[in-house]
Amino acid sequence: MSTGVIIALIVVVAAVVAVAAVLAVRARGSHGGRSLKHRFGPEYDRAVARHDGDVKAAERELDALVERHGGLRERPLEAAERERFEARWTAAQERFVDSPREAVAEADRLIAEVAGARGFPDGGQHEEQLAALSVHHAHRVHGYRRVHRVARFSAGGDGTRHAGSADAPGTDGGHAPGTEDMRAAMVEARALFDDLVGPARRDPGHDRAAQPATREPSSSGHHLPWGFHRHQTKEG
Repeated sequence: MSTGVIIALIVVVAAVVAVAAVLAVRARGSHGGRSLKHRFGPEYDRAVARHDGDVKAAERELDALVERHGGLRERPLEAAERERFEARWTAAQERFVDSPREAVAEADRLIAEVAGARGFPDGGQHEEQLAALSVHHAHRVHGYRRVHRVARFSAGGDGTRHAGSADAPGTDGGHAPGTEDMRAAMVEARALFDDLVGPARRDPGHDRAAQPATREPSSSGHHLPWGFHRHQTKEG
């Protein structure tokens, strides 16, 4: 075999190896993207939107979240703890009829507390707690984000910074959230609360698909008071 033929074969083999390597990298990247999208669900789309459609930047951010919080193992609640949390949530729902703002503020505090009890970062580190919850409860965490912003706005906090944001219902144009905004925020937040007071999942990193917020689920069997459903509140 001549030297020229040998060189040609080497070039062909090198080209095949290079193409195979490129395809393998692309395949891994595609699989990683699909895995992140499956894991984060709506949080994946939110991250892409936050990066103005830059999928790679969004996936780098989500990868960093998994790296930082993926190893967290949720501590199961004792039966007495679960009962106390559930009783407080029921009381907040009932309070909504007379004092929706106080009820929303209590729901916000309660989720922060139960998340801390499950082993997530303390509620005083809200952004870090929210980030960790987005890794383990991605399909439910938006309800917490929503109720927190409504509560902060109603309390005169920094919620006004989010005016017009899709994550800040009822604050478009700087207007305070109305009763219906607060009710909807509590209903959506209830889904995450139910996840947190329920038993720990074997695979905490892959949340089940979210059900419509109007379902108003309850792992404890407690139901919303009639007035809460009918929006008959004394506070406008």
